[in-house]
Amino acid sequence: MTAGKHERMKRSDVVVIGAGVVGLSAAIAAQMRGLSVTVLDREGPAAGASAGNAGAFAFTDILPLASPGILKKAPKWLLDPLGPLSIPPAYALNIAPWMFRFWRACQPSRVDHSVAAQTSLMDLSKAELEGFLSATETLSMLRKEGNLQVYESHAELQASMPGWEARARHGIEFSHMDAAEMAAIQPGLAPRFTHGTFTPGWYSIADPKFYTLALADNFRTRGGTIEIGNVKALRPVGDGVEIVTANGTVVKTGKVVLAAGAFSHQIARSLGENIPLETERGYNTTLPADAFDLRTQVTFGGHGFVVTRLTSGIRVGGAVELGGLKLPPNFTRSDAMLKKAQDFLPGLKPHGGTQWMGFRPSLPDSLPAIGRSEATASVIYAFGHGHLGLTQSAGTARLVADILTGQTPSIELVPFLPQRFG
Repeated sequence: MTAGKHERMKRSDVVVIGAGVVGLSAAIAAQMRGLSVTVLDREGPAAGASAGNAGAFAFTDILPLASPGILKKAPKWLLDPLGPLSIPPAYALNIAPWMFRFWRACQPSRVDHSVAAQTSLMDLSKAELEGFLSATETLSMLRKEGNLQVYESHAELQASMPGWEARARHGIEFSHMDAAEMAAIQPGLAPRFTHGTFTPGWYSIADPKFYTLALADNFRTRGGTIEIGNVKALRPVGDGVEIVTANGTVVKTGKVVLAAGAFSHQIARSLGENIPLETERGYNTTLPADAFDLRTQVTFGGHGFVVTRLTSGIRVGGAVELGGLKLPPNFTRSDAMLKKAQDFLPGLKPHGGTQWMGFRPSLPDSLPAIGRSEATASVIYAFGHGHLGLTQSAGTARLVADILTGQTPSIELVPFLPQRFG
């Protein structure tokens, strides 16, 4: 965006703040409803978590991070600075209020509420996905290779059963397996993994970065423009919203969709709304494509990471580091996951990889914020998807388009209201 105090962008019906997979999907969905749209982003398309995620459409992942199970595992994990869940000491005081809300969300009655809401959004997102991919000419990037969750003992499998029983109640297909059955699906697993569960309805995208960039291209071919600008504030005006950027530029538009990922709460604060968004800092290493003969995504749940086959290579990543936006990356976490992957997949070639760290926007109850701002009906929030942004992008886009055009949303939005935290 050109510097200055006056509006420089072409006037659009809608400005979407955020050029990640959620923002671009919402922008295209709005275009499909006949609206003119501009996308505004601090860096450009696919610059954040949309570039470096595991590439999964994890529609079966209906269980929230906030759950009684995580409370049992958390003390052990938090003692390991390189474990599946960590909080850097320098950030512990900052995140204490969020952790209190997270603890409250782990109560069984709240978990049941979150599972039902998450399932409704997952079902909508899955129903919308292939039509959206066809419309954006990206259907060829979809893979249906399933997911294999592996366990190191029968006891570990049994400990996971409440989660599988919850999935069964919601009609999700899966199969528990022994070592021989797992080997038929994914050869090369270490003998320590004696049991597993295969979920065939787990889809993936060929490469999340290439997919997001393809959405940007499709958006432009529909007449949309993507501008660079670091949004600092939103100001309601009589017939719309003023967008104020860091260099002082003021852009006026009719409606705004705030989908700026981990930075969204900072912008929402300018409207007087304090939404408890935190950052799951995700780490990974992407190895060359010949690093391993991977045939399905493999989840090492007890260790908090996955291994995924992408167009760009074999990606080893995951875990949750609740460390905010300002601390420097701790790539020893990537190193630790890669070392474990070598042990768990003995044929893995660990050399020639590229490390990455990205910000996954997370709310305490593991549900995103989707709905209108309390300050003005002209601002719609669509952020806080945690590690499920790609998974829920098509469903979120449908809901945002419904709100923008005054249609009744396809699912009940009360569980996702941005104001639900009080």
